[in-house]
Amino acid sequence: MMRESKPTIYDPSFLPNTIYSGVPSWLNLSVIENDEDLDGLDAAVIGVPWEGGCTIGGYSPTTEGPKAIRSASIRYTGYLPDYDQDCFDYLKVADFGDTPVHNGHYDFTFDAIREKVSKLLDKKVMPITFGGDHGIAYPIISEIAKRYPKKVGVLHFDAHLDNYEAYGDDLYSRCSPFYRLYEDENMDPTKIVHIGIRGPRNHREEFQNAKTHGATVILANEVHENGWKKSIEKAIDIAFKDTEFVYVTICSDSLDAASMPQGPQDMGGLTSYQLNMMVHAAGVAGAKGFDFVEIYPDTLSLQTAAHVANWAALYYLNGLANNFR
Repeated sequence: MMRESKPTIYDPSFLPNTIYSGVPSWLNLSVIENDEDLDGLDAAVIGVPWEGGCTIGGYSPTTEGPKAIRSASIRYTGYLPDYDQDCFDYLKVADFGDTPVHNGHYDFTFDAIREKVSKLLDKKVMPITFGGDHGIAYPIISEIAKRYPKKVGVLHFDAHLDNYEAYGDDLYSRCSPFYRLYEDENMDPTKIVHIGIRGPRNHREEFQNAKTHGATVILANEVHENGWKKSIEKAIDIAFKDTEFVYVTICSDSLDAASMPQGPQDMGGLTSYQLNMMVHAAGVAGAKGFDFVEIYPDTLSLQTAAHVANWAALYYLNGLANNFR
């Protein structure tokens, strides 16, 4: 008898809860295989090799993101000469493997994401997640919000607001995670800040949705004209006010196409320097979670996108380490 290939509910026995065979752990850190080994960690890496509904064309290889990021990471350490600091001197971090996914099946995958994130939150371990498409932000952040109702702030770096009410009949595509969060009973949309928004792939409906729900939009023009420092200070003031948990979520196309040749091609965006500095500032301010999504690893052999994701994560972690010194 053939095994059922389309489980309708999350079944942890369906797919292995491990890293792709032959792929190193992130930065060659220890791999957590048993839940009890989470004890004592400050943060843990999760991979979510997920492709939800495609919004243009066909398959985009976001499923390869976690594998590419881990493979590229072996070149790096936690030390940044910018701050003469190694984040791993102060933070205990390990790799918690990949979340089981069943691509195209939201219920299975999103339930698996929630379960894995819950294990970290129950142990007070901060999630560092590599995707995958941006749809994964919804189950991660909404799971956090269950523990901190109306007390979660979000710093969302992107070219697009990703706040469509739905994409056709798809409620959970990469176009809609922030609309799902706007309407989540445990979220306060006024604590969500969208940073780096720009360009002709946006629609008036998205801006109206942000305005209606009270979310803040910081355009890429504002970052360029006022500087990254003033822009992130404004965002931090909003996201951290009267909140207990602030989460950083980054789409690769927050970056200008020159800095992100392996993601959606959006011009006029942030430089890699601006992004690194802003996520570092978010870490210093005490943001307790991070994701980087939407890279297309098989479009360029240099793996620029995977390297950018690693740099952003390490600048964030070195900022966070200041809270543990």
